[in-house]
Amino acid sequence: MNTTDDQLKNGDPIVSPSMPTTAWLTDPRVYAVHRLDAHSDHACWSHAPVNGEGSDLGQSLDGEWRVRVETAPTGRFPDGTSDGPDWISDVSPLFAASDFDDSSFSRVQVPSHLETAGLLAPQYVNVQYPWDGHEDPKAPAIPEHGHVAVYRREFDADGEVAQAVREGRPVTLTFQGAATAIYVWLNGSFVGYAEDSFTPSEFDVTDAIKMEGNVLAVACYEYSSASWLEDQDFWRLHGLFRSVELNARPSAHVADIHADTDWDPATSRGSLSLDILVDGTPNAATADLVLRDKNGTTVWHTSTEATGTLHAEAEIDDASPWSAERPDLYTLSVALLDADGRILEIARTRIGFRRVSIEDGILKLNGKRLVFRGVNRHEFDCRRGRAITEEDMLWDIRFMKRHNINAVRTSHYPNQSRWYELCDEYGIYLIDETNLETHGSWNSPGDIPVGTSVPGDDEAWLGACIDRLDSMIMRDRNHPSVLIWSLGNESYAGEVLKAMSAHAHRLDPGRPVHYEGVNWNHAYDEISDFESRMYAKPAEIRDWLEHGDERGEASKPFVSCEYMHAMGNSCGGLSEFIDLERYERYSGGFIWDYIDQGLVQRLPDGCERLSVGGDWGDRPTDYEFVGNGIVFADRTPSPKAQEVKQLYSPVKLTPDGHGVTIENRNLFASTDGYVFAARLLEDGREIWRADYRFDVAAGDTQHHDIAFPDIDSDEGTREVTYEVDLLLAEATAWAPAGYELAFGQLTDTLNPEGDITGNDQDDGRATVTLSRWNAGIRRNDEEILMSRTQGGIVSWKRNGREMVIRRPEIVTFRPLTDNDRGNRSGYDRAAWFAAGRYAVVTDTSITQSDDGGLTAAYRYKLADPDHTPVSVTYRVTPDMRMQLTVEYPGNAAGAASLPAFGIEWELPGEYQHLRYYGTGPEETYRDRKQGGKLGIWDTTSEASTAPYLMVQETGSHEDVRWLEATDIQGHGLRVTQRGDRHFTASLLPWNTYTIEAARRHEDLPAPRHNYLRLLAAQMGVGGDDSWGAPVHTAYQLPADRPLTLDVNLELI
Repeated sequence: MNTTDDQLKNGDPIVSPSMPTTAWLTDPRVYAVHRLDAHSDHACWSHAPVNGEGSDLGQSLDGEWRVRVETAPTGRFPDGTSDGPDWISDVSPLFAASDFDDSSFSRVQVPSHLETAGLLAPQYVNVQYPWDGHEDPKAPAIPEHGHVAVYRREFDADGEVAQAVREGRPVTLTFQGAATAIYVWLNGSFVGYAEDSFTPSEFDVTDAIKMEGNVLAVACYEYSSASWLEDQDFWRLHGLFRSVELNARPSAHVADIHADTDWDPATSRGSLSLDILVDGTPNAATADLVLRDKNGTTVWHTSTEATGTLHAEAEIDDASPWSAERPDLYTLSVALLDADGRILEIARTRIGFRRVSIEDGILKLNGKRLVFRGVNRHEFDCRRGRAITEEDMLWDIRFMKRHNINAVRTSHYPNQSRWYELCDEYGIYLIDETNLETHGSWNSPGDIPVGTSVPGDDEAWLGACIDRLDSMIMRDRNHPSVLIWSLGNESYAGEVLKAMSAHAHRLDPGRPVHYEGVNWNHAYDEISDFESRMYAKPAEIRDWLEHGDERGEASKPFVSCEYMHAMGNSCGGLSEFIDLERYERYSGGFIWDYIDQGLVQRLPDGCERLSVGGDWGDRPTDYEFVGNGIVFADRTPSPKAQEVKQLYSPVKLTPDGHGVTIENRNLFASTDGYVFAARLLEDGREIWRADYRFDVAAGDTQHHDIAFPDIDSDEGTREVTYEVDLLLAEATAWAPAGYELAFGQLTDTLNPEGDITGNDQDDGRATVTLSRWNAGIRRNDEEILMSRTQGGIVSWKRNGREMVIRRPEIVTFRPLTDNDRGNRSGYDRAAWFAAGRYAVVTDTSITQSDDGGLTAAYRYKLADPDHTPVSVTYRVTPDMRMQLTVEYPGNAAGAASLPAFGIEWELPGEYQHLRYYGTGPEETYRDRKQGGKLGIWDTTSEASTAPYLMVQETGSHEDVRWLEATDIQGHGLRVTQRGDRHFTASLLPWNTYTIEAARRHEDLPAPRHNYLRLLAAQMGVGGDDSWGAPVHTAYQLPADRPLTLDVNLELI
């Protein structure tokens, strides 16, 4: 509902709308003045456009503007200078005048944020409002110390806009996004006022615009009553951050298109119900309506009189339904013609035939049960903030398609219109979310509701909240990608949200409504068509799906609207959520979230970093809680994406020695568009490959034979891996032919009683020297030295190349992850931090073995409360191969589980190259390794350091069979598992404790050495949430269970 010119305040005008006042900033009942009604985002032309041609009726006002930011004065508008007179209420402010001198203003690009332009300091807060602690206004009041930006832009009318000005036809001015409230003047005339940062604000400027020398002035306020409705978990950024544009209107104009579609699974018939609003009163105008399919073939055509609201209906036989798997679109053209058949205007929009329904508590698309494998996505760029570009959007879409992500929740506001067009075109399901979040109005520390909330039951907020919902629905309802409307995020419950739900159902009955906040007050369960929860654990969801809620009800589809909190090194345990897909009422979920919100910040030394809250001096702040993406802020994939890609794949591959079982969980697409690449690997190296084509229908599971070659089992211990990769058969708009979408592997060990051996060496006898302080073993140009006092190996040389900086240290800790910090792991496991670091040697035994080798056995006492004994044994064979065994007895009953157990070996800095046979290519962890493919991978210590916003555990690799840490010439150390016991390893430029001590990457010292960490095991990283959820028990290392690292080492 727009605040109209004659009814600004519950029917009582507070002032003539031609005389704006700053009182509107604190009145929730005034949210739009002179703003035109919301409408569909169709495109218009003055002629028949050719493919790819943009609208010729628009004129962009993007580019350089002049702006000045100052403290918002109380009770008046700024005048644009630092010492000018107060504004008088019956005249325009000085800065709005055409002849105002703005030469001292800063130059900024629009769209952009004031903060990214350096005119305001960015501030990040999550739940709390940005003024909390500085001031304590009560809604709808706003802080006294806010800012206002005075924008000015000069322009001449151009193209069709100029023609409209000459002919006296209507011209509109649209701000696609402005935060938080704007007053607008054109050539000194007040144009209008608007709130709602994320939907268009369009004004009629016909009477104010002229051909040349136009001056557009905007007062953009940091705070208004709308700030209480926009408490999202993001950087608080302001200004004109989306495009500004003029649009000319012909004498007859398509003002709005409502294309309501349906697709009947039983008949494959598509239904189209059209309501088209035509403005203007042309003589004898007609509307020519044409619907064309993706090939440009006309499938429906009709003509009607072009006055008022037009209604038309169509039935399309054998219509191609829209889905994310097959995003078939139709183009609707509306041509307004004068009496002579000349084009007045052509409007076009793309539509899709599809049916969204909830049947027996199951969410369905086109009659098939739908599962979201989604992400929450903020619009974000590390340099531009939320002023993102089409290039950013395309990168995101392609990344999502390549990583099997099929859905996005537009958290927590409507996105740019172009995003919806791309989702229609490429195939992404959307939950479209209203720009509404009031978390800080009702939530106290500890996630405790305080009994008051905005909007709650307060009718003063009703108009603004309905208007935000209405603006979103009216703009976006023709987009087939939008399956569900969301009322907003974390705004508790109440009568206003209940009215919003009813309004959404009334305005668009064909889409269900989502809202999670009713979980705080189940008296309002009717608001949401879904059982939607944030960060519910897999066991909790399973319990609801099997038994219902506390009232025994489980009648709705379940959606995890936020789950798998991907903060830092996270996303452990994702597979347990995917396992829930076997329940029909489980409709999947949306990972929180898509992209880290790290803003680029230049440091005093000229270097740049990705900043978090607090880095800009912003207080209050929620610091690093801003970084929760599976994509880093600079749009490079994080290691977490590897797991998401594999587990989100709708095609599951299970190979065996004779073929592969293919489970196609797609709803509509068969597997005929894929190549199944079968590979046979021996000890990680490919020895055979063949490509196959298998056509498995959607929803079907089939086993297909593959002619894997026979393997001779008499050739010693080897590991054989049967692998099948899912590849694109042909190039798509989002990936090239041959791109891998998923894989399946089966590993079998032949002759498992042996070891996976290292490199062969020639025979020869070693010389053992048992001295008072050290014991040595030498063979040719290679020598190993064991200390009797320092607890281990202190030198290993060949040809003068030293492999030991200091003797390997026992590690019982790992650098804390963001999740660890949130769940008090550092507090609970503080004893393990000290246990290995300050362990002492209590016994040493060094002897020459009967075969001429050397055995050095050390007994340690850990610095934990139980003084747990640990043994470290080096056995060096006469051919200078070493067997290293590190044993933890598992007798620390009652102690917290171990973060990790093994050793850390300090190597010279030149040994920075890592080749390993294990899961990769990205880092893997105990609870995040299903996306890691078993193979031989190459990396470096530097590349292994994932650039999480906060320094933390990184670079680990699970299920390692062997590794080589080498210099550029290939010289170095080879480590191989003994028997069938894999190990965990990493090679990093810093040791465990240096990483733990650092907060940010610039805190880390310049690398001098490299640290090879060899572990029996490391606990998982977790991911249910980042503020208390522990790593699942199955992925912990209980202190009462023994752990053994058992490996062979040799120089290469």
